Amino acid sequence: MFAPEPGRGALAHKRDDRKIILASPPKAPERIALLEERLQRGDQDSLAQLFALHRERLLKIVFFRLDQQLRGRLEPEDVLQEAYLAAMKRIDRFADFSGSAFVWLRLLVQQTIVDLHRFHLGARKRDAGREVAHCSPSTSRTMTLHLFGQTGSPSRAVMQREMMDRVEQAIAAMDATDREVLAMRHFEELTNKETAETFGISEKAASIRYFRALGRLKEILGKYSVFLSGVAS
Repeated sequence: MFAPEPGRGALAHKRDDRKIILASPPKAPERIALLEERLQRGDQDSLAQLFALHRERLLKIVFFRLDQQLRGRLEPEDVLQEAYLAAMKRIDRFADFSGSAFVWLRLLVQQTIVDLHRFHLGARKRDAGREVAHCSPSTSRTMTLHLFGQTGSPSRAVMQREMMDRVEQAIAAMDATDREVLAMRHFEELTNKETAETFGISEKAASIRYFRALGRLKEILGKYSVFLSGVAS
């Protein structure tokens, strides 16, 4: 296991090639249920196995949520390593958590990303006279960046940036919970049940919010489809 740099927090550690998290083994609902039961009793080996089982899905969340400015400094595996250590420190709290282990781990991964943004980018306060939220990229910005493809010419790039600003503003105008539900279902690929667990709402309510937000997103994208690529219909 890695050690932080002297005099610095764990978030400032040097990369250690010895990874705790290896390739994800096959999973079955019965096995996961058994591991979650053991995790409620604070079993560290069960935590390690559950983290490995959910590794690929957690990586998808990191790829979606991590700010582009950090991708040159941190690898997704580094973020998972930090999240794993955070889970180890908070393992006793899972007993009081009402959701699944995956939802609990996802929350820890998301908090780790926020902490990393704050640590690496929080010192920058302004950009061209504007306040910039560096502690965590907004969901509307992250969604917009994933929706837009690369441009081929400088003139098209300028037009794309203008369209991106408009799309981001339109997504930001959505109901905040609807927007997060859409991000989790459409980009992070959570199930409806997992999304409902995250927000503490019924599955029916989560489904209604998702389809409402998805319909709104399709309306937005319909205006700028010439600039977008790889968007599900």
